[in-house]
Amino acid sequence: MASAGGAALSILEYFGGEDGNRCGYCKSEAGNLSHGMWAHSLTVQDYQDLIDRGWRRLSAVNYQPNKSHKKVLKKMQKFLQFGEVSQSANDGISVEPMDSQADSPVSCKFSFRDKGEIPEDELKPLTTEVEEAEKQHVEKEMEKNTEDERHKEHGDSIETAKLKTTVYSMPNPGKGADTTRPPCRKAKDVRKERRLQKRLLQKADQTSSEQPDVTPTAPKLKSSAIKSVEEFIDVLDAENAAHRLEVKLVPVSMEDPEFVASFESSAALYAKYQMSVHKDLPYECGPEEFTRFLCDSPLELDTPPDGISCGYGSFHQQYWLDGKIVAVGVIDILPYCVSSVYLYYDPDYSFLSLGVYSALREIAFTRELQKKAADLCHYYMGFYIYSCPKMRYKGQYKPSQLLCPESYSWVPIEKCTPLLECSKYSRFNGNAKEGDKDRLTELSRIRVLHKRTVMPYSIYKKRRKGPSDETVVKQYATLVGQTCAERMLLYRT
Repeated sequence: MASAGGAALSILEYFGGEDGNRCGYCKSEAGNLSHGMWAHSLTVQDYQDLIDRGWRRLSAVNYQPNKSHKKVLKKMQKFLQFGEVSQSANDGISVEPMDSQADSPVSCKFSFRDKGEIPEDELKPLTTEVEEAEKQHVEKEMEKNTEDERHKEHGDSIETAKLKTTVYSMPNPGKGADTTRPPCRKAKDVRKERRLQKRLLQKADQTSSEQPDVTPTAPKLKSSAIKSVEEFIDVLDAENAAHRLEVKLVPVSMEDPEFVASFESSAALYAKYQMSVHKDLPYECGPEEFTRFLCDSPLELDTPPDGISCGYGSFHQQYWLDGKIVAVGVIDILPYCVSSVYLYYDPDYSFLSLGVYSALREIAFTRELQKKAADLCHYYMGFYIYSCPKMRYKGQYKPSQLLCPESYSWVPIEKCTPLLECSKYSRFNGNAKEGDKDRLTELSRIRVLHKRTVMPYSIYKKRRKGPSDETVVKQYATLVGQTCAERMLLYRT
């Protein structure tokens, strides 16, 4: 439906909360309580304004990969360049994390666009921080000793002594603590010792730099240089690389030739993923279910002349490895952000941590778009639930912000987590006087679509027959805000 001026309109149905149903994350049988909308059509600007009233976001422009994210990027680099496959069981990301919609992608019947999440990015290394600190300390101490001293101390051959610095043996039953293992030290003490050694080294370097040195030395490289995510993504010698990875952005439209040409292989990959990862039955993830879940988008494609070349709307970001599609990231490109919807991938390639890798590629993609559209600078990963471990991983992508549920203002996640430790529901904005700037003020001005006619709520209220639905309409307008309530059409039967 279009207005008299030809502009697209958002047409929505609102569903209030019903009895709780099964939550795909915590597995509670009544833990999922939904207030949602079904969108018959939705403009990208309305969608942008809606997700800004209840989601979290990442500043893609200021993002820097953390240590775990770098591991994933380097692992992919090595695989593409040299064909190297990591066999380490404790590289920290050896198991592909879960994603959203854990049981069924269509389990929530209320959501206008049930936004799936990118798979949880990382598992902690199997060795703890204390064990790593102990190991490094032992290795340093062993280096100070001579080979004879090592042999004398442990009563073993030199080769065996070396092995014990990196592989811990279990204590012998009935003999107490293992004498071959160094005494347990607190990680805090180890860190203090490292800081002290670092200061001593810096002081020594400073002293030596004050002395005249006639021997020419090569300039030192800055070890503190921070590499961007793009530098980790690039393959240095692409022509001679062992594998070729191509990421294609395809509009979700049966009118797009590239989308149509890849539909069959993409749907087959989705079915393989759902059956392998989520244990779906074949009839639950066929082409029709795939189309309904990830292809039928209510978003109206918008290609303004002064916007980005790909336009705004729903897209599939396809990952083609050596000519074969191995993963698909479903995203929405909006005026101010890239919003992640879902990811499905070939389980045979889970060793590449494709869930994490695709999230980092989407962040890089957002940064690329921002160069052409200055306002498009955020990356949205969907809901953040601190009490749910399968959702908490999103806080590791920084700098991130959470939306205050009362003032609808953005707050750095570091200020929010202490509050969430105390209560599952918290007001993040410290200014108690600051409220919702777009709060509902005029219920009569809400736009309603009733019997194929657009009218303000004040007129609809008079024409409506039967019991009043003012409570539901007011609830809807309170959630979406006065601006969207006046701009979008609320369909009422």
